[in-house]
Amino acid sequence: MKNKWRILKILVTVVLFGFLLSFSLKRFNNAKMENVSINMNQTKTPVYFVDEKDIKDLVKQYNPTKKIGDVKIPELEKRINEIPFVDSANVYMNLNGNLNVDIKQRIPVFRLNKNGKDFYVDEKGVEFPISSNFSYPCMLVMGDVDASEYQELGKLIEKIDKDDFSKKYFIGIKKEKDNYNLLTSDGNYKVEIGDLENIDFKVKGFKTFVEKYLVYQNPNKYKKISVKYNNQIVTTLNPYFKENDSILRNAPKIELKLENGSQKPEMKKTETKKTESKPEPKKEIKKAEPKKSEVKKESSKPKKVEKKSEPKKSTEKKKETSSKSSSDKKKKAKVVVE
Repeated sequence: MKNKWRILKILVTVVLFGFLLSFSLKRFNNAKMENVSINMNQTKTPVYFVDEKDIKDLVKQYNPTKKIGDVKIPELEKRINEIPFVDSANVYMNLNGNLNVDIKQRIPVFRLNKNGKDFYVDEKGVEFPISSNFSYPCMLVMGDVDASEYQELGKLIEKIDKDDFSKKYFIGIKKEKDNYNLLTSDGNYKVEIGDLENIDFKVKGFKTFVEKYLVYQNPNKYKKISVKYNNQIVTTLNPYFKENDSILRNAPKIELKLENGSQKPEMKKTETKKTESKPEPKKEIKKAEPKKSEVKKESSKPKKVEKKSEPKKSTEKKKETSSKSSSDKKKKAKVVVE
């Protein structure tokens, strides 16, 4: 009999406990949702891609009656995870009737301009669009970058951000064909690094070039500094820099023209004038005066008459050439180099 009473007591307590539990659950589900708390992840640089107001609007959309029992938590969590700015989301309810939404936002590693479109790329290599509400400060990358290179490119940018020297000089990255170029803030030159391999060695080579040579030069004199070759640094001068332009000042000017419909262009140098050589004036030779004694002796002798010698034929030719050169003074000579 005692065992029967024990079993009966256990059954009664279970029924009462179940009744109270169902009553409390029903009352809890019919109660209004008191509060919605949204927790965003915080980093060193705050991210504000996701607006709390938008999340609250989604909660209202999935709970129009504002009752705790009517909240569709799995569907709401799935919808929040579909937002492109959200990396992960977790939705749960407290016993106090508060709905908690924990959201981890995507953090851009760089901003990519590709095929005329701008978008962000995170550390996982996931693309997500630009936000109209918030702009994240990160490095700009331009060019046709393949998606398989996103993570390697992210590692390069991470190294640049951690290094004070690189962070001071490099402000952007541009890909031209298969070569990557680092855009600099000092001067108008770019640093060619080639592919994304041996980045540490290439940046170290550029740093050595800056500290031992570029510090003493005007950075505007260079157009490109290439460190993609092994143990070599190749520089390209800027043709618009004045000091570099002075190197070419003494070079002859050459014009390319097509004459007589010929296919091959003929190069013409700048026109020059012929200069005529003037004849030098004849110097007069003074004869030495004879002494008085000699004059008397010579006076007694008859004077000899000297005949003038006729000019040679060569002198006549010279006169003719000089007259011709004087007539051609006004004409200009053109030198054609094929």
